[in-house]
Amino acid sequence: MTLLNGGNGTQVNASNSFIQLRSDGTALKLQILCNGGGAATVGGYRTFAPYFRDNSAWYHIILAADTTQATAANRYRAYINGVEITSYTGVDPNQNVSITWLNTAVEHLIGKNNEGGGPVYSDTHITEMYWIDGQQLTPSSFGQTNSQTGVWQPIKYTGTYGTNGFYLNFSDNSNNTATTIGKDYSGNGNNWTPNNISVTAGVTYDSMIDVPTPYADGGNGRGNYCVLNPLDFNSGTVSNGNLQWVTSAAVGNGCFGTFAFDIADSTNKYYWEMTLTSGDVVFGIVPLTTLPSNTSRTGSYSYYTNGNKYSGTTPSAYGASFTSGDVIGVAVGNGIITFYKNNVSQGSAFTGLTGFFKPAIWEVSGTFNANFGQRPFSYTPPTGFVALNTQNLPTPTISNGANYMAATLYTGNGGTQSITNTVNGISFQPDLVWNKARSTATAHNLTDSVRGVQKSLFSNSTAAELASCELTAFNSNGYTLVRDAARAEQNENTVTYVGWQWNAGGSTVTNTSGSISAQVRANATAGFSVVTYTTPASFTNATVGHGLGATPAMLIVKSRGAVGSWPVWQKSLNSTDYLLLNTTDAKATSANMFNGTSSTTFTIGTSGNWGGNTTFVAYCFAEVAGYSKFGSYTGNASTDGPFVYLGFRPRWLMVKNSSAVGSWIVDDSSTNPYNEVGNLINANTSGAEFTTSDIKFDYLSNGFKVRQVNSAVNGSGNTLIFMAFAENPFKYSLAR
Repeated sequence: MTLLNGGNGTQVNASNSFIQLRSDGTALKLQILCNGGGAATVGGYRTFAPYFRDNSAWYHIILAADTTQATAANRYRAYINGVEITSYTGVDPNQNVSITWLNTAVEHLIGKNNEGGGPVYSDTHITEMYWIDGQQLTPSSFGQTNSQTGVWQPIKYTGTYGTNGFYLNFSDNSNNTATTIGKDYSGNGNNWTPNNISVTAGVTYDSMIDVPTPYADGGNGRGNYCVLNPLDFNSGTVSNGNLQWVTSAAVGNGCFGTFAFDIADSTNKYYWEMTLTSGDVVFGIVPLTTLPSNTSRTGSYSYYTNGNKYSGTTPSAYGASFTSGDVIGVAVGNGIITFYKNNVSQGSAFTGLTGFFKPAIWEVSGTFNANFGQRPFSYTPPTGFVALNTQNLPTPTISNGANYMAATLYTGNGGTQSITNTVNGISFQPDLVWNKARSTATAHNLTDSVRGVQKSLFSNSTAAELASCELTAFNSNGYTLVRDAARAEQNENTVTYVGWQWNAGGSTVTNTSGSISAQVRANATAGFSVVTYTTPASFTNATVGHGLGATPAMLIVKSRGAVGSWPVWQKSLNSTDYLLLNTTDAKATSANMFNGTSSTTFTIGTSGNWGGNTTFVAYCFAEVAGYSKFGSYTGNASTDGPFVYLGFRPRWLMVKNSSAVGSWIVDDSSTNPYNEVGNLINANTSGAEFTTSDIKFDYLSNGFKVRQVNSAVNGSGNTLIFMAFAENPFKYSLAR
């Protein structure tokens, strides 16, 4: 996918140079090649480490060259979303070599390369392209971090462009000429001639209003728009800016959209259009947990070419049949889905619907085109319905996850040190700190503000609470550690660590909502509380208040005063199911363990399982849209594993196979700044951080993608539960 090509457009020509997203056989990577008028080693070439796999949001890419730099690594520099990428392969350019490829009087191309005999065209959206001739600039010239969301966002460039510099913003789509859509706005007049770019309404229209920063435009809103998701389909080809799907596979294969919505929401209602170009198709919506290979279309609601509507694969009479060229409008909201054929309502297809869904196409075979509003709609949306873009998503209560959850890397110093969790100016006082050595094998240490400092529990052990751990203070922006030679677990000199932290806010109070009185520190906004309590000598189905004001989605409990395992309950399990955090065991069932949750309490079964006169701590989590997600997915044992929609870009993820034996897999975006995510920690062992070829994830702007086959994260037909926390909600996030 060539972004900019100079030379004669063929790789074999010595003067050819390009900037492109190029596959290494696995996925796209950013690459620069500057031959400099000779062999590639003269001008150098560089391939940067991150995989570009996120099709759901925008990337901000900067490549800056200056061959006069004395340090070879600084001659080509790349930045993604304002952060420099320092990991790369290739050959550095010779110092002071003249890279003149944009100053040469040969054809230059955006979005095309004749490499290998080509041509090869880019299948990308591009918005705002700058070329600054004669300067090696940094990201601050083009963007800044939003102080509220913590997300990198574009700003207007105010500097000079140099002789051959240009600025394309593609804003004039009144025609497809060099002085309209190809116009240079730098003042240099370096216009570009469009080729095969259509501004004629319909499925071939190329001038999208898709932009990386949401804003209100007085009408339908602007922002990042929904597209078809190449990470969430199972046959054929998704192309044309991910708005077209072509397939000839068997009945029942699906292709889903990149956005999800609460269909019961009466305030936020959405409209999009699907056009059948050829073939046979079912248009509609599907629940988040349905796989695109699910031939029963479990939980889906749709409209078929023969005029029937379908609940799953069960048909009933509905409306008119449709065929090639017909435009099918889809309107969802307030529990209702209505289909339109060429602007004629076919009536409410289904009512009383609840839950989160995403746009779906289920096919027999053919070519299908989607329009979520980035092109002009063929027909005006029904009153009260808007396009499916980020501006029109509900405003999340938490715009920046850094206020409530942190994954902080640090190196031990063998003495005393304070660990700060500040990210882009945002920090908080943690109430739960979970420390783990990365470079060596040591126990996991969990300390919280309700039990108090220097009191550790160990997720990999049944041991009772230790009252002499190395965390000595919770600070306004982190915590303080002191080395304890007897423990040697959290601050050893030169050992690398990660500190996962959660904010429970407020103060500790006595909670009497349950039959057992508890000490609770709760943050209802972030959906997290720390609860301590003592069980009576004998009980059956005792209740404990959690202080969240919402039904918990996950409970992690540990005895403090006695040896015992870590029982875990998660909402994807039955009310009496449980897992053990310190083991690899599959789920077990007992009404004597957990036995229900409510908005005020959780229920523990009997004193025989929990122990009488025993002190406990419980970490309680409620789901907060755009910040935390607790759910499950079904494994497929494929390197093209399930895509899991979270509604946010993840900072921290823990996965456990509940159907079979397997470790608790933990990873985070600080330890793994690029995709693929493969630096992992087992919560149930003391082992150091590890990598393995068969456990990989991609972190995405709206969720995560399982990339490998290990049964711990992708066992065939197994149920995998997960616990995830956000960097940023999808409404604001950029691609990773």
